[in-house]
Amino acid sequence: MENVLRPLIVVGGSVLVTLVIGWATDLLLRKADARHSETPMWGLLRRGRIPYMLVLCAAMLRGAYDEARVLERHSAGIGQTLTLVLIGATAWLVIRIAAAIVETTYTRYARAHHDAARVRRVRTQVTLIMRVVAATVGVVAVAAMLLTFPAMRAAGASLLASAGILGIVAGVAAQSTLSNMFAGLQIAFGDMVRIGDTVVVDGEWGTVEEITLTFLTVRTWDERRITMPVSYFTSKPFENWSRGTPQMTGIVFWHVDHTAPVELMRERLRDILRGCPAWDGRAYGLDVTDTTPNTMQVRALVTAKDADDIWTVRVTVREQMLRWLTENHPYALPRVNTADAVVRPRGGPSSNGNSNGNGTATRRAHESPRTGRG
Repeated sequence: MENVLRPLIVVGGSVLVTLVIGWATDLLLRKADARHSETPMWGLLRRGRIPYMLVLCAAMLRGAYDEARVLERHSAGIGQTLTLVLIGATAWLVIRIAAAIVETTYTRYARAHHDAARVRRVRTQVTLIMRVVAATVGVVAVAAMLLTFPAMRAAGASLLASAGILGIVAGVAAQSTLSNMFAGLQIAFGDMVRIGDTVVVDGEWGTVEEITLTFLTVRTWDERRITMPVSYFTSKPFENWSRGTPQMTGIVFWHVDHTAPVELMRERLRDILRGCPAWDGRAYGLDVTDTTPNTMQVRALVTAKDADDIWTVRVTVREQMLRWLTENHPYALPRVNTADAVVRPRGGPSSNGNSNGNGTATRRAHESPRTGRG
């Protein structure tokens, strides 16, 4: 009878105590979260209740297993398994607690500062710090698990003796990986690019969505994801439209006829911008920047608070200006024309053209079709 009751009391008591302590701890955290809604600390700590209960249960079972006298033939293996579970659960719990502390600190910082660029920079640094912490805790936990095996402890001296040679070999073999890891830290603390920045890389325009120690993800305007090694941003030039201030100046071009009413186009541009919510009101302008034998090039400068709004302003100005020209000044648009060649005066120098007795040209010169972008 004792052989049955003892294991039930030890194992069942450990599980029951774990459930009671876990429930009480979760209740306290839930009340603290409801009382202090200004901080997410207590709600984030509740995410660690599973590893917390695993640590409690594994610790109690490991300490009381010898008294339970269950499967005594396999006591060494079961004890080893409980030790491994305890180490793994402890590492999991440490990562959860560190994440709660770091996330709470970031939330307080974001609420206290209204500079979006600075908040994005801190967010990038916090993300990479958490990845470094998780990787460090994971490596330490795996090392601790391995050292619980007698064979690994016996091989520890020889491993330490050969660590120098192995480090050199590993460094050469993982050169690209290590360079990406150092590049990730350089990006995080060098403020080169941040989560949420608008960048142009390899001709693709998008927003930085994720930064890790080895790769960076850019979400393009058409919802594609481009994954790139972080070393790209430390070795090649790229455009960061969010660096400094996100305000931008955009350009819109038209090719119009030489008779186009430029002054009226300036007034129309002003009216279009006043009716466009995306325009930030800083500046605008319209000038003739180039001319060809068939058309002249008109350029409009517009401003907006960020890259998304500058795109909206540009397409709105381009579309509404073309519609206004078509409806009110159709002669200003490029046309396909044919015209008679100018008659050469009688008695002038010889030319390749033939004339009849009346001095009128027998050939017609036709201008090539003229086209232009609206």
